Amino acid sequence: MAKELLECAAWSWGLSLILLTIALHATGVVVMAFLDARIQVRVREEKLGTARAIPVVIGAVGTVGVVLAALHGLEAMLWAGAYVWVGALGSFAEAVLYSLGSMTTRGSSVDLLWRWQMMGVLEAVNGMLLFGISTAFIFACMQSYWPMLARRG
Repeated sequence: MAKELLECAAWSWGLSLILLTIALHATGVVVMAFLDARIQVRVREEKLGTARAIPVVIGAVGTVGVVLAALHGLEAMLWAGAYVWVGALGSFAEAVLYSLGSMTTRGSSVDLLWRWQMMGVLEAVNGMLLFGISTAFIFACMQSYWPMLARRG
């Protein structure tokens, strides 16, 4: 009975963190999409030449990449904090290492206590979803700029 309750706790924590991090990530992506749309309007209105439009596009896509990386880092730290909170890992540094390894599906040299291993697996699922959202968003940004650049070429 105790084993089932512990497994239930791992599922509850894992699914709650998935919900939280996807909501956080989606919020970040939506905010960036609105800001990016404003940049695109300015690029169109100012009728920049190719030599000026390309650095703007590189800057916009690069900024999106950096903000997404920061979001992934923040989300990994949320998971790490939860691992320390529930006692699955002994230190925050260890938990961050485990979390980043799990979220990227790379793995790490740190292992969770057996009763929290399902939570680690759920974080890997979460990482795949978050990186999928990020990849799709970067692709959409790049794709939205292509017609503007192609017309200038």
